[in-house]
Amino acid sequence: MASIPVQSEKPSGPTAFAPYLDTVANIFHPVAGPVLNTYGRFHGWKESMGLVQPGTVENLTREVQQVHLSNWSFDGARADVAKVVSANPAFQLTHSFSLGSTTRPPAYNFGAIFANAKTFLQGGVDGSGTVTMRANQTWVPGDITKVQAQLTNKAGQSMLQVEHDHLGPHYTFSWKSMNPGILDGTGIHIASLLHSVSPRLSLGFETVIQHPQPNILETATSYVAKLTSLPNPLDQLTPSAPGVPLPFTQSWTATAQLQPSGNVQATYYQKLSDKVDVALDLQTIIQPASMLGPAKREALATLGAKYDFRMATFRGQIDSTGKLGMYLEQRFTPAFAFLVAGEIDHAKNASKFGVGIMIESSTMTQEEMIAAGMLTPV
Repeated sequence: MASIPVQSEKPSGPTAFAPYLDTVANIFHPVAGPVLNTYGRFHGWKESMGLVQPGTVENLTREVQQVHLSNWSFDGARADVAKVVSANPAFQLTHSFSLGSTTRPPAYNFGAIFANAKTFLQGGVDGSGTVTMRANQTWVPGDITKVQAQLTNKAGQSMLQVEHDHLGPHYTFSWKSMNPGILDGTGIHIASLLHSVSPRLSLGFETVIQHPQPNILETATSYVAKLTSLPNPLDQLTPSAPGVPLPFTQSWTATAQLQPSGNVQATYYQKLSDKVDVALDLQTIIQPASMLGPAKREALATLGAKYDFRMATFRGQIDSTGKLGMYLEQRFTPAFAFLVAGEIDHAKNASKFGVGIMIESSTMTQEEMIAAGMLTPV
């Protein structure tokens, strides 16, 4: 068999641009070299401090909101019906009904949700023809773009909101624009930064830029702080068998926000056990005398707790004005839940009460639901 000669590749010689590139490097190296060395030492110093990812300013009090009733309480009657069409990617159709509320008119909403590992899409339309949409796109693990929009025939109520979150290893920078003007830059813009300065403490700010017209520009800046408990180092040393959870360790989070008006909001959240959470919110209300009313110096404290049972979740809340509230979600089956909400305001001698149901059905077979993790095999 005849051998095929192999041609050896000749090493490429220096190009005609090599002298120019060397000259440019020699010019900038005395300046760029110390800067890069300083940055490298600063980055190594930050890594040695054990800094953590602090989250976003928008979600600064997320744990407190999950305990308190602001996002859960309702009155009247409501029904939420959901149909799961697919689990991966997730695709779901929803129907929501509400009536008998003292603060809202009767309403119906039809919605659809699509989600996979990087994309989340949600859209809906109500009985008045108002269309809402929401889209989240994760480009890389640390960059997320979010878009919200509302289209309605009511003057001044259509809106567009675009925001982007950049999550670095020790900081988060967010930018949000509401009804932005492409040509003149009008709209409401919000920039926020939250940076970890120690394993427990994070500091940041949030600036609101109001630019309703090209000749009107107003800014307001608030400052935030977040203090968390340290994780228990023994948890990483405690071996655990597959399927057996680690021993519970109490954790807590405290936040504070200084608003441009001089008001202060402080929160405290603690997880007492794997089934019990408590949260405290304190807000000061300082208002100088103006045409809108007399001077005001008040404070409002709200204490709430959340209890997770095997097939139910209970939330209770009381504030310094004597207002009591509760919310109960009782699941009789994984696909059916009964809701009860109530509120009593002793100072105003008023009360609200609401009941509701949540029903979820699926077109998937039992084997498909077990494979998707929606059911536990028997």
